[in-house]
Amino acid sequence: MYPDFSYLFHDLFGTRPDNALSLIKTFGFFLAAGVGVLAYFFKLELKRKAKEGIFKPVTVIQVEGLPASLGDIIGNAFLGLVLGMKLPYAYQHFKEFQLDPAAGIFSMKGNIVLGLILAAVFGYWRYWDGERKKIVPPKKTRVEIYPHDKITEIAMVAAFSGILGAKVFDILEHLDSFFKDPIGVFLSGSGLAIYGGLIFGYIAVVWYLRKNFKGISILHAMDAIAPALILGYGTGRIGCQLSGDGDWGIPVKGVTDAGVEYAYNQPSWVPDILWSQTYPHNVAGEGVLIPDCTWNFCHVLPTGVFPTPVYETGLSILIFVILWTLRKRIKTAGVLFFVFMILDGLERFFIEKIRVNIKYDIFGFHFTQAQLIAIGMIIIGIIGIIWRKRASKQLE
Repeated sequence: MYPDFSYLFHDLFGTRPDNALSLIKTFGFFLAAGVGVLAYFFKLELKRKAKEGIFKPVTVIQVEGLPASLGDIIGNAFLGLVLGMKLPYAYQHFKEFQLDPAAGIFSMKGNIVLGLILAAVFGYWRYWDGERKKIVPPKKTRVEIYPHDKITEIAMVAAFSGILGAKVFDILEHLDSFFKDPIGVFLSGSGLAIYGGLIFGYIAVVWYLRKNFKGISILHAMDAIAPALILGYGTGRIGCQLSGDGDWGIPVKGVTDAGVEYAYNQPSWVPDILWSQTYPHNVAGEGVLIPDCTWNFCHVLPTGVFPTPVYETGLSILIFVILWTLRKRIKTAGVLFFVFMILDGLERFFIEKIRVNIKYDIFGFHFTQAQLIAIGMIIIGIIGIIWRKRASKQLE
């Protein structure tokens, strides 16, 4: 596995692991790549619907030549504060930053004196630059803005709210750990529940579109984001697999809680790599120590488990192809998104049957958090399709 890029480069070029490249975490890289994929395909669909006249532009007044605002100056000063505090600390405590950069960045540790100096320099530079470019009177221009013109802002809103949602849902599933160390758990780079990210990200994007584009058809926007959402999700799952972050399946053989031995039979047509993996050098630190390993990540699972991130990536690509094929054929707004909810719900519900997760006892049935959400998605998807089809017939 590749907990960070130093392990990837070790396999590709023979360089030693745990070098400076270890600051680039594999999971984080593919999480960012997933956001990029989502933004790219979402923009394509927003632009297509704008050409069809579905999305209308809004007219805004852009002002050129204003001096730097107080918010700009404070923002620049804050950037200088962080860089001044954290860069020297990262250099002096490189081992700590290797293992968990997020914990180091979001802590109060650092060179506060250099941080304050750089804060003053960065803040003053922003003020000076604003004065240098100031125009009297400021130049005002009326421009038309379409939703796809704001894709960078939309992607940032989706990313930050998605990470927050993923963290919140993970905390809800591990409240005991959170109460023991609330700040440490919340600021930790590990522990993310993907469905929480999807829910928070979706709500934030809808809020952003409603706020900035009055009268926009949210149903059409939902259809536009559906293919992008599932492909971005699948891209993020590549990071789960390559880093070995613990989102794997149950052992292919072992003993149940009741003490009964079991073993799944591997079909002859399924390659070993798709059937079970032991995730050597996994970033989660799960399993037993690898003999004679002196690297930062030296654990391997004692028994092969189902590589569920591989399955989810494959299924996500399949669902994307289905949605991408249907997007121009389905004419009723909202239906494509509800189809996405059904397909994604089915995929996650059945994958959870072979994944390691906390299960809840509900009237004698045992479900994981993701399965409960998946059931809700399927139900909402079915109801949504029926609702939209009936609404469409009433308009005919």
